[in-house]
Amino acid sequence: MSAETRPRLIESIGHKRLSFREWRGRRPFWGGLLTVLGGIPIMYFPYAHLTLGGMTLSMATTAGAGSLIIGVLLVVLGLTMWFQPVSRVFAGVAAILLSLVSLVVSNFGGFLVGYLMGLIGGALAVAWAPGGPKAEEAGEPARDAGAGPWVATEPAPAAGAGSGPGSGLDDLSGTSPTNGTNGRHRAG
Repeated sequence: MSAETRPRLIESIGHKRLSFREWRGRRPFWGGLLTVLGGIPIMYFPYAHLTLGGMTLSMATTAGAGSLIIGVLLVVLGLTMWFQPVSRVFAGVAAILLSLVSLVVSNFGGFLVGYLMGLIGGALAVAWAPGGPKAEEAGEPARDAGAGPWVATEPAPAAGAGSGPGSGLDDLSGTSPTNGTNGRHRAG
């Protein structure tokens, strides 16, 4: 390697690492990874043959096809979480349900390994929320990715100008204990 190619190589690796980090941050990466990894033991164990000395153990069940389908669907749902992050809630809920079904159908969900990975991966996907881009300047308000134009950073004022301990629905029912001035409660 020449002296010129080494810095280019390091720069290229650094750029790819940052690019992957940015890609990973825009989707439920860890939820998808755990879901994909959870599908593998669920579809593998029903077809596995272990050899101990001269004895072969077969863990095949009558629901081998069901295990294969559940495992493949978990892998597909994990990839969906990566490449279609908009559908992360559907994919997460489906992964949780398939993991629960695998507990009964597929050797206790791949001996609990696939079951737990699929369950945690689906939960991570449902709980994941996309973050907005960072504000470039400190005085510039943060912008939410799905909220349209600019989003206020301070909470909106409460409905009604009153500052009482009410639930906010007092003025709607007609039975509120107010004296009619600005929605303030009567003392007493």
